[in-house]
Amino acid sequence: MKIQAFRNSLRLQPLALALLAACAVSGCALAPAYHVPATPAPAVYKEGQDWLPAAPADALERGPWWQLFGDPILNDLAASIEVSNQNIAAAIANYAQARALVAEQRASLFPSVDLTGGATRSGAGSASNPAGGGSTASNQYRANIGASWEPDIWGKLRSGVNGASANAQASAADLAAARLSAQGELATDYISLRQYDAQITLLASTTDGYQRVLTITQNRFNAGIAAKSDVLQAQTQLTNAQIDQITAQRQRAVLEHAIAVLLGKAPAEFTLVAGPWRVQVPDVPLGLPSTLLQRRPDIAGAERRVAAANEQIGVARAAYFPDISLSASYGYGASKVGGLFNASNNAWSLGLSAAQTVFDAGAISARVTQAEAGRDAAIAQYRQTVLAAFADVENQLTATRALMRQQDLYRIASEAADQVEAQLLNRYRSGQVSYTDVVTAQNTALAARRALVQAQADRQTTAVALIQSLGGGWHAQEGVR
Repeated sequence: MKIQAFRNSLRLQPLALALLAACAVSGCALAPAYHVPATPAPAVYKEGQDWLPAAPADALERGPWWQLFGDPILNDLAASIEVSNQNIAAAIANYAQARALVAEQRASLFPSVDLTGGATRSGAGSASNPAGGGSTASNQYRANIGASWEPDIWGKLRSGVNGASANAQASAADLAAARLSAQGELATDYISLRQYDAQITLLASTTDGYQRVLTITQNRFNAGIAAKSDVLQAQTQLTNAQIDQITAQRQRAVLEHAIAVLLGKAPAEFTLVAGPWRVQVPDVPLGLPSTLLQRRPDIAGAERRVAAANEQIGVARAAYFPDISLSASYGYGASKVGGLFNASNNAWSLGLSAAQTVFDAGAISARVTQAEAGRDAAIAQYRQTVLAAFADVENQLTATRALMRQQDLYRIASEAADQVEAQLLNRYRSGQVSYTDVVTAQNTALAARRALVQAQADRQTTAVALIQSLGGGWHAQEGVR
């Protein structure tokens, strides 16, 4: 018996070895050869041809780009957002899920092995007295180990692995994009909050000045020198400034709450005390437009999705060919546990199966066409992402240049308005002008001061937007390859 089984196994070995050899020569990669889609790549930025930043070219290579603003509090907040922000936490979980899917797809390349065992008792005879005379019963015990494998002859499984890997790389880019977005939003909110601190301080100083002017005007009215309308105008000026101060405090509180949420905290658990505003605008190194394709995570993610869609074509094309699987099993069966593993009770089998769709009314062709259309759509989305990125950088360069000139003009206008306000107030005290002229000068001076503060904040937030447009401190190489 053993000799016969051995001979049978020898006859099957050449067949098994031939199949294994055919599977080892991994056949046919049915997915189209992948090339990164061509995109417009200008030699220089249109709005950056005269851009000569003083910062070193590697200023953004180190990652913590917010340090360019020289604010220790901003540095501490940005460093903690990595572990506290819930959007980043969700992106991290999605990335982990994508990597696990890659591992699952890779497992399909290897055989699956299962171990089974069981025991049954069966009998026949009188149903009313199964233990009595005339009834028979028997026991059967089984132990078996089996394996099955679908060799990747047509490259279907490999395409699935490659597609999952590309999706994991896209998920890594999504994580970097979420991180950069949260960091940029935090920096922008923080700068805006400090701007309101400056506005509140400015308005507090203004209301103090208006209070003194109101006292002067009240004294002049009491002396019969000024009209009652002058007192009312002075009171209106003071009240409006106080209203503006309250509005600025409310807007500051909203920004503080937004920062708390970005840090993963309830607003009641976070307080950012008023402090000095470092009006420092870093010079941002541009680099070449071609480096933008590697620096921006949204571009890298879109390109990886094109690669994933390209692999789906191979998966769809594999349906034109038969599905082939190999199976093998070896086990024992006996009526007694003690004799279960005796050599005479063993049994084995080798199997080969193939299945081929003969007619499906064009369903496979439709799935291939669908996959090709999905790849074309991903290519279009990738190119659109690149074009939008270039436009984003150009817009921020234009805004940076305009705001720099505007800030200088706002400073000149503010200094001139301050002088006019002081001169008219002195002339009013000496009775040379009406109080209406003083009110006009005060409104103009306050508006010019606030516009200067706003311009300084706009320059900083535009620098943040430009850094985000350039991809922050992230590179495509940081994704999983």
